[in-house]
Amino acid sequence: QFQLVESGGGLVQSGGSLRLSCAASGFSLVDYAIGWFRQAPGKEREGVSCISSSSGTTNYAASVVGRFTISRDNAKNTMYLQMNSLKPEDTAIYYCAVERGYSCSGYIQGARKFSTWGQGTQVTVSS
Repeated sequence: QFQLVESGGGLVQSGGSLRLSCAASGFSLVDYAIGWFRQAPGKEREGVSCISSSSGTTNYAASVVGRFTISRDNAKNTMYLQMNSLKPEDTAIYYCAVERGYSCSGYIQGARKFSTWGQGTQVTVSS
């Protein structure tokens, strides 16, 4: 059974940091693109970052460049999103997602390109 389990969300002050984790079970992340998405109240789900399945190229939304870092640990079958210098506008539910053999092309508005999702974790940044 394919499953992604997220952890690491919470409440943090502006300028603080959080690290989100997403552990995969039932399959290996090795051949999968991994992505992190977020959805704020009243807004559509948007891509934050993505690592392609083949080249391992990392991609970031303009709003998080220089502040967020995506990574994967294949040995632990876990993916991460390190979030630094958090801002109130980063407040959202964050989701991890994977898709086999995906290049990350168009991922920012491409939530439908991912077939397996975590349950989501709330990140709240206070001003």
